[in-house]
Amino acid sequence: MPTLYTQSDRNTRNTYILMSVFLVFVIAIGWVFSEAMGSSAILWFAVIFSILMSIGSYWYSDKIVLKMSKARLVEFEDNKELYRLVENLCITAGLPLPKIYIINDTAPNAFATGRDPEHAVVAVTSGILQKLNRSELEGVIAHELSHIGNRDILLATVVVVLVGIVALLADSFRYSLWFGGGNRDNNKGGGWIIVVAILLSILAPFFALLIQLAISRKREFLADADAALLTRYPEGLASALKKISADPEKLEVANRATAHLYIANPFKGKKVSKMFMTHPPIEERIAALTGMDVKDIVKS
Repeated sequence: MPTLYTQSDRNTRNTYILMSVFLVFVIAIGWVFSEAMGSSAILWFAVIFSILMSIGSYWYSDKIVLKMSKARLVEFEDNKELYRLVENLCITAGLPLPKIYIINDTAPNAFATGRDPEHAVVAVTSGILQKLNRSELEGVIAHELSHIGNRDILLATVVVVLVGIVALLADSFRYSLWFGGGNRDNNKGGGWIIVVAILLSILAPFFALLIQLAISRKREFLADADAALLTRYPEGLASALKKISADPEKLEVANRATAHLYIANPFKGKKVSKMFMTHPPIEERIAALTGMDVKDIVKS
């Protein structure tokens, strides 16, 4: 089983591989659309925009997410107990202390963001502080710190941005096609390239989204396992997940762009296919945690 201590380098490599593959994918989409519309400007736009957005997501994603979530920074004097809990887990994990933010929302939830452990953030809702006991909260924080140590936060952010670029290119092409933009009579590939471009504009965002969701679900299982390793008490996180999923309150500040960052799906009452879930089913996560032998986790 990969752990917090072995997964970091692998996930960093996967991030760069993913960025490279997506960049090639975006360029390929840009080329098809430019051929279909008879305009090389589309290809140049796709290349330049994807590069700029990837760089921007790396440097500024944490600030954007915190702003969208209406999170406020808390200092040691504001919540000493929370600070000590995070600090103790960071010492165990060998991670620098992240900045701690609180979201003023009674729905219990939490997330981590930032480009690396030295620039990381852990955000918790006021509701999770009120509704979980110490061992449960410790499990949640350990889960988020595991995301930080595994570089999941960078991977998740880059994937979101690149999926967004694919969707934007597809939407722009369809808009130009339907409303007569570009010079379709000058396309070099004939009518077939138009057909390919239309199919790509419909299917590419869908497949890109499926890749994003699959990656997100996989990272949640790993973070759960690493949280159990850090706390030596998987039942604490399992109990926290049970309480969070059972809580009827919807997280008001959450949206589709940030939902995958939270420890549990922030939207309540929506039943969707597992393929389209941002998180694995809570029942599966709890079953995995409660079936763990701590001795086996420590040995792995």
